[in-house]
Amino acid sequence: MAETDNIILEHLRHIRGAIDDVRDDIREMKQRIGNLENQYANMSNRLDRMDIRIERIERRLDLADA
Repeated sequence: MAETDNIILEHLRHIRGAIDDVRDDIREMKQRIGNLENQYANMSNRLDRMDIRIERIERRLDLADA
């Protein structure tokens, strides 16, 4: 019976280690996704500002309707 208990404990330790690895991987992926979201938001803001600037330039050059 003691040998069976040892085998079960060994499997449980292995499972716990695997879960810890998965937890670390998920934490890293969440961090990367957060970084991508921030980069997307920054790029979106920059594009919005660029659009405003292009409209202003077109108005100054009389290339667009006022």
